[in-house]
Amino acid sequence: MNKSLITLTAAATATVSKILNFSCVDGPGNRLVIFLQGCNFRCQNCHNPHTIGICNHCGDCANHCPADALSMRQADSGKSQVIWNPELCTHCDTCLAVCPTQSNPKTRRYSVEEMLAIVRKNNMFITGITVTGGEATLQLKFIIALFSRIKADPRLNHLTCMIDSNGSLSETGWLKVIPVLDGAMIDLKAWQEETHLWLTGRDNHRVFQTLHLLASHKKLHEVRLLHIPTITDFQGEIDDLAHYLLQLPASTRIRLNAFQHHGVTGEALNWPICTKEEIESLAQQLEKYGVNNVVRPAVLSS
Repeated sequence: MNKSLITLTAAATATVSKILNFSCVDGPGNRLVIFLQGCNFRCQNCHNPHTIGICNHCGDCANHCPADALSMRQADSGKSQVIWNPELCTHCDTCLAVCPTQSNPKTRRYSVEEMLAIVRKNNMFITGITVTGGEATLQLKFIIALFSRIKADPRLNHLTCMIDSNGSLSETGWLKVIPVLDGAMIDLKAWQEETHLWLTGRDNHRVFQTLHLLASHKKLHEVRLLHIPTITDFQGEIDDLAHYLLQLPASTRIRLNAFQHHGVTGEALNWPICTKEEIESLAQQLEKYGVNNVVRPAVLSS
């Protein structure tokens, strides 16, 4: 293997919230999914709010942990930091509930080499790697390093490398990762800028730029629309939305997700959930306009 590539990627690390060894819903085939910690959106409807913040080691979680799996320890820098003991942890999630920064103290810092070891261990059982979050592209250096090493390894380069993103990465950032990227799944959280800003705290200009750029490079695998009845504006803007989706490559999947209360906090717990009938209605409206590659939720109660 190219020694310069190994040297270039040796220093890249990432804060990881969770790793799923097998998943069939995060891209094509059976995939290893890496959840990176940290997000630049503040979605009111976030289903993984504990992935938003980065731990500031305030110690609130350690003080409340009923299993004593969290403790404070002085680091070499002289500052106190939270230490997680997975052997004592009962995963009661009390720490997530009390964290003032919507963070997760049960994270781990991985090097590229450590992550490659996990990929190699699961290599025979997966078709690819998906990096998600939080917002995965906030740790772009690690993603580029990991994907570059996978593509350069004859034993791993059959694996597809994909990113699940909110679309906020700059054009410059996408152009850096595109050479080692097989595809991306992008969330379009609302059509109108005003609605998107209210939902996420950010406008959607960069999201549309991302969709255009990835489509032009044939890297846009999927656009994801989360339908929240009376909250999101997809049905009210169905004409413009469908017209836009029809301009994307025919191979791009349009995945519809139905809002549920699982994992959400705050005001969103009072929002109406999306029923099977409501998501089917949105799917049929898009299909009437000729949007054919619509993917419905796999399991959803009426």
